[in-house]
Amino acid sequence: MNILVCDDKPVMLKFLQEYLESEGHAVTTACDGEEGFSKFGEIQPEVIITDMKMPKLSGIELLKKVKSANPDVIVIMMTAFATIESAIEAMREGAYDYIIKPFSIDQIKLIMNKVGEKISLIKENKYLKSQLQTIYRFDNLIGQSGKMKEMYELISRVLDNRATVMITGETGTGKELIARAIHYNGPRANGPFIKVNCAAIPEGLLESELLGHEKGSFTGAINKKEGKFEIADGGTIFLDEIGEVPVSIQVKLLRVLQTREFERVGGNQTIKVDVRIIAATNRDLTQAIAEGRFRSDLYYRLNVVPISVPPLRERITDISVLTEHFIKKFSEENRRPAMKVSKEAMEAFIKYSWPGNVRELENIIERIVILSKNASIDLADLPAHLLPKDNQLEQLSVPSVGKHKMTEVVDYIEHKMIEEALKMTNGQQTQAADILGINRGSLIYKMKKFNLYNS
Repeated sequence: MNILVCDDKPVMLKFLQEYLESEGHAVTTACDGEEGFSKFGEIQPEVIITDMKMPKLSGIELLKKVKSANPDVIVIMMTAFATIESAIEAMREGAYDYIIKPFSIDQIKLIMNKVGEKISLIKENKYLKSQLQTIYRFDNLIGQSGKMKEMYELISRVLDNRATVMITGETGTGKELIARAIHYNGPRANGPFIKVNCAAIPEGLLESELLGHEKGSFTGAINKKEGKFEIADGGTIFLDEIGEVPVSIQVKLLRVLQTREFERVGGNQTIKVDVRIIAATNRDLTQAIAEGRFRSDLYYRLNVVPISVPPLRERITDISVLTEHFIKKFSEENRRPAMKVSKEAMEAFIKYSWPGNVRELENIIERIVILSKNASIDLADLPAHLLPKDNQLEQLSVPSVGKHKMTEVVDYIEHKMIEEALKMTNGQQTQAADILGINRGSLIYKMKKFNLYNS
């Protein structure tokens, strides 16, 4: 580690320099706070160990200045005049730890071990953030169709401001990917990106999840908890499936959008946050408003910049590009040569309606790359529902007449097809019904008939 030691006692400087250098660290010393701040600018240390009381510039003043210049620098305070007040002040100003003189080598060794772990964590977090920024670079969004280019143009205009964005589109179109691209390509990229799946949280817990709660505010609240809005301060909160938020909580959400202020459940302290809000839904919220399930005032607050993500069937020119992208991705992950796609297989991809959109295409390509032993993707590699109708029917084998009743055979085939469709769509009934060419009511009836609700 690169360490700066500041103390007006030469004996302490010599002791710390010799010990820290013997541990393999690079050490620079300064005999007062002013010299310390000057050397801080020159060497950009990862760690500063400074005395509290020094001439020209005190340790607390040095702490404030270096933390203002670099919030990530770790500062350890030393003092022979320890008081609770001075310790609290140092920690409040951002000191990592506090050590009382005289101290032993074992004490400083213990602190430096903790500091090493902290620095490793900081470096790992920076690396992960840089990886995320690379993954979600704006130019990594896949698709060159006219509708996608229009969407890119709109996204580029909202990157550098805090306007609330509403992303609409069918399941599997990539709404979260777009939300992350907006975050990681804008000025909030170094802040947190917090996703909340509003449909996955029970109504009784959603307010606490979003706004937090105080200890004892309800049964089971054994500790204080920060809400997602608080955690997202300085960054972006992504409210996925916003159409599923109960009306009782919508009014509280409206206030946060209007003022960026709220109180935790059971609390009376008003908390202010600086957060960008991006919402997403696959529902028609105007219909939900007409039915009284969604507040119109909340809708207009959310719908400042509407971004509509086209379904894959409306951007068929992107199917080949996406297919190549997913083949490359999963081939690299599975350490196998990239597969080619036959003309017939690509035609089947293009003619298919893709009710599960990009996610369905991605899942199918991943399955083929993992399971196929061929060098190219052919019709034989595709799931039955993707095949042209004549190919599908040719692959059906007719049981010998007399062994089974016709109703038994029909029931068996229906059972297997429904099971496969539900598996493909992760249980999404509307999508499964589309794949099967029946309405959702018929699907539900048959699911009950074949006892597929619990399977």
